[in-house]
Amino acid sequence: MAPLTEGGLTWPMTHHPILVTGGTGRSGGRVVAQLKEKGIPVRVGSRTGEPPFDWTERSTWDAALDGVQTVYVVAFDGELLTRPFVSRCEERGIKRIVLLSGRGVDVPGYAGDNSAAGDTHIDGEDAVRSSKLEWTIVRPAWFAQNFSEGFFIDDVLSGELRLPAGDGAATFTDAEDIAAVAVAALTEDGHNGQTYEVSGPRALTLTEVAEEISRASGRSLRYVAIPEDQFIEELVTQGWPRADAEDYATTIGSIRRGLDTHVSDGVQRALGRPARDFTEFAKNAAKAWQD
Repeated sequence: MAPLTEGGLTWPMTHHPILVTGGTGRSGGRVVAQLKEKGIPVRVGSRTGEPPFDWTERSTWDAALDGVQTVYVVAFDGELLTRPFVSRCEERGIKRIVLLSGRGVDVPGYAGDNSAAGDTHIDGEDAVRSSKLEWTIVRPAWFAQNFSEGFFIDDVLSGELRLPAGDGAATFTDAEDIAAVAVAALTEDGHNGQTYEVSGPRALTLTEVAEEISRASGRSLRYVAIPEDQFIEELVTQGWPRADAEDYATTIGSIRRGLDTHVSDGVQRALGRPARDFTEFAKNAAKAWQD
């Protein structure tokens, strides 16, 4: 059967589904949606999927990989499971793998010395690069959707972003762009061996983020910079384990330390178009912040 060619798509229309691990998550769910829009069969890799996929239950891996040739991997943060999964993919005859990693993997001090998530990405990237599979790595900056459906939405709804980010800025990236880059790598030729750093087109401070969200939603939002120690204590008071609170604070600290200001060219390289701006994201996400 002839391959699909619209928009540069070269994925052949066969019976082979694409497995998307983390298929109900922030990036994986969008990858699933975009693949379905293109008429490509998808297997949602999740505990509620059919068949179910559970990172921590290796007995579920084979059924999820059955009949699959291409896989999108959203690693299980805090565990070194990507390497054995990639090895199993090789054993099962998988041809192509696209790995969601993270910005700062190759930047000393970005995630702190004891970051479990950082270790997951470092080991995962090495596993993919040293495999015999066709591979692509996607390294996104901070998700813009953290403000509309992730870590920061409760703060947004409360009217105050209380974070230890100082006056730092970040090139927040729209998760739709992350998914689009992943879909291109999953379905097109020409992405093998590429590492795509994905970011938005400009860096915004948290004060500017608050202004953008206020303008798009009609909701008053302000950013309050607080010391890291205070942030940790507030999280512990809310019931967070101290180690998790400290790890989270260190991650946000990358913004304060100026490590997230650079604009990356992954969207342009992979898709041939500019990345979406935070203003466009805020307009599209406005309903998440409205009563």
